[in-house]
Amino acid sequence: MSGAEHTAGRLDWVSRPSGPLRGAITVPGDKSVSHRALMLAALAEGTSRISGFLEGEDTRATAAVLAQLGVSIETPAPGERLVHGVGLHGLRGSDRPLDCGNAGTGMRLLTGLLAGQAFDATLVGDESLSRRPMRRVTEPLVWMGARIDTREGLPPLHIHGGRHLRGIRYESPVASAQVKSALLLAGLYAEGETEILEPHPTRDYTECMLAAFGWPIRFAPGRASLTGGHALQATDVRVPADFSSAAFFLVAASLVPGSELLLRAVGLNTRRTGLLLALKLMGADIEVVDQRRSGGETVADLRVCHAPLHGIELPPALVPDMIDEFPALFVAAAAAQGTTVIRGAAELRVKESDRIASMAAGLRALGVRVEETPDGAAITGGTLGAGVVQGHGDHRVAMSFAVAGLVATGGVRIEDCRNVATSFPGFMELANGCGFALAEA
Repeated sequence: MSGAEHTAGRLDWVSRPSGPLRGAITVPGDKSVSHRALMLAALAEGTSRISGFLEGEDTRATAAVLAQLGVSIETPAPGERLVHGVGLHGLRGSDRPLDCGNAGTGMRLLTGLLAGQAFDATLVGDESLSRRPMRRVTEPLVWMGARIDTREGLPPLHIHGGRHLRGIRYESPVASAQVKSALLLAGLYAEGETEILEPHPTRDYTECMLAAFGWPIRFAPGRASLTGGHALQATDVRVPADFSSAAFFLVAASLVPGSELLLRAVGLNTRRTGLLLALKLMGADIEVVDQRRSGGETVADLRVCHAPLHGIELPPALVPDMIDEFPALFVAAAAAQGTTVIRGAAELRVKESDRIASMAAGLRALGVRVEETPDGAAITGGTLGAGVVQGHGDHRVAMSFAVAGLVATGGVRIEDCRNVATSFPGFMELANGCGFALAEA
């Protein structure tokens, strides 16, 4: 990715029709795992090595916040971090705001972590993050005894220190791994048991990692519980390749005739792979190769070949397991035969952009028929035309339209792609290396 993509100024792309996509590629490390590994390693006793770390702006923002709180973090090589843990009560307050950048995961999890500290802290973010709702995290934390000031439920968040936290039994109204993780992190500092029940099981990265760091925790799909008063012990973490980043290549190779790609060592946490199942229902030719365990997570190589896709009515059970992958699914649906109906995805309205509105508007600009609903859309597939679409500063929207350009009748100009580096540094180089025709405008 060029240096221009790391500036605060505007960045536009043009994606053009391509030939077959070929090769074996490795996408960057999982963002969710990278965030959590940094935080638990920081609170552990001893030094932890993180390999496969995502060198994205979001994860670097979390590392910078922890460093500002007194944690020494070394970078011996790209994709590696040595975190010298300070123990559960070793963080130091800062007289400056803690800048989370564009990282919603970072801000929400840090809110839980900071709720039990002895010092005050203020979390801030960029323009996009400052519009994202935080009450879903702050309200249950307040019930645990935290005191958090917000801007009518939005960042910045001022977290008061020196509060006595109590464990609670919380039945979450939303299926959100971020909410669950924030409460578990606060629960490390709470008196008694913290138990979270979910309306639908979400990814269990935090639970698995807490266990790997030696904290007693009980969890099963849809529930997790722990008690305070223990300690985290340093351990080494290997971060799998991010399924959300692999998603763009799974869709691209499915759509472009003659394509065959191998995606190496992709994380296949069962609560992350809804898109894989959805694409298979649409007729995609995706083979799971050499499934194995690595660093406590299931990983596998994914071989994807071109196959004609058809529209489906997306099973509601898949929705919580593919929230981050919906922009890519919208493009798959736009190029499929027939209509794809999505329901139960209202969470997309409060991501880095309103992803339902962002994707619907862009696809309409390319001549695709899209009917929006409050919690989803009906997308009638067919031919995608050339045109100009907005990235809305949303990394996943921008990369999804980069995929759309591969099968459009002409060039697709994508305006406002500057935030791609938050989750996928090097996207343009990796994409062009396997056959994309993507360039800065």
